[in-house]
Amino acid sequence: MSDETIVALSSGSLPSGVAIVRVSGSACSDIALAMAGGLPKPRIASLKRIIHPEIYEQLDSGLLVSFPGPASFTGEDCLEFQVHGGRAVVEVILKALCSFENVRLAEAGEFSKRAFENGKLDLTEVEGIADLVVSETEAQRKQALAQSRGDLRGTYEDWRQRLIHMRALIEAELDFSEEEDIPDEISKEGFAKVSEIKSEIDSHLADNRVGEIIRDGFKIALMGKPNAGKSSLLNALANRDVAIVTNEAGTTRDVLDVHLDINGYAVIVSDTAGLRDSENLAEVEGIKRAQLKGSESDLVIWLTDINDTESLPKLNFEDVIFLKTKDDAAILSNGLSISTMTSHGIDTLLNTINTRLINKLDIGEAALISRLRYREALTQCSEHLDFVLNNDSSGIELKAETLRHASDCVGRITGKIDVEDLLDVIFSEFCVGK
Repeated sequence: MSDETIVALSSGSLPSGVAIVRVSGSACSDIALAMAGGLPKPRIASLKRIIHPEIYEQLDSGLLVSFPGPASFTGEDCLEFQVHGGRAVVEVILKALCSFENVRLAEAGEFSKRAFENGKLDLTEVEGIADLVVSETEAQRKQALAQSRGDLRGTYEDWRQRLIHMRALIEAELDFSEEEDIPDEISKEGFAKVSEIKSEIDSHLADNRVGEIIRDGFKIALMGKPNAGKSSLLNALANRDVAIVTNEAGTTRDVLDVHLDINGYAVIVSDTAGLRDSENLAEVEGIKRAQLKGSESDLVIWLTDINDTESLPKLNFEDVIFLKTKDDAAILSNGLSISTMTSHGIDTLLNTINTRLINKLDIGEAALISRLRYREALTQCSEHLDFVLNNDSSGIELKAETLRHASDCVGRITGKIDVEDLLDVIFSEFCVGK
């Protein structure tokens, strides 16, 4: 436990009706005594006059709540001052708190980092909290909440413990094979269970990146020839003028993103440069970026002017919707066509996008992989288990060591082992006060 006590505004931007100033560390009792006349009863909000500890001037009046450790968010003694949310009020209270010995302003994510270090949270729960704080859609909120309450931790810790048990069975034969109470070839039980857990991990990995898409957004690229109506569609979907629209071909040179909420899912729609042969260096670069964006997207909408009689191209993207544009007279009333002038077909297009999105993302209530680092670690774990299962000529010592590497891969996800290099990156995602 750190000797330093940390303080921060944890309730968001000012001014506000109420501001919450959080304190965590061993100085909480001294702070409560000097600034509020003593500690209130645990978890019961008490109205207090907030006093400067040196000049004894009243700074504000507000509620004080005490959370004695280890039954607190950080596992340390904690206080929360609920005061008026003026900038001057919060500033003077923070300065007063920092006047105590070994008390300082918290760094970004430091409260959550202490919760992790004190065993209150594992890394998946910590990252779930970070995602919950910044969630913008209902799907993001539900996924982050499930992760913050330990759904992934339970799954991964179960795998890690089972791998450790398997390794113990194998090493029992290796170390005590001559003992009468150690059955011959006891490691066979361990190897049989390796196949079970590998199957579970591979099934978990075969999720079409659903968790990552929910967290980061379902990516849609608008593609087609110049003047096909891509920028006009982007503006229509965003309900505002995001992209410049002119009759001049090749106006769009870079990728322009708009973030939408479609039925509770985060969707990122990207307007891209029109695809054609060009000698303009800026346009050529824009076309390269358009092609890259298409290959990285979950869905490509290929726009074609309704008056364009050329055959539709054969595209090598994961999922494609072919869309006729500028159908101002609703000629293709039974087909997928739009007019941004009359709004014809926009609702149909949105429904089609929603159907594609749900088909890709709806896999039930299973805990989902939400970050690339989880996927990489589990992939490595599966590769280690594959080696154990499919290399009969390898000695039992090598297989036992490979199982150790497999369990370590899972342990790195939750923070059980060897994660010091990850901590600064993970906690830097948090806002100050969390």
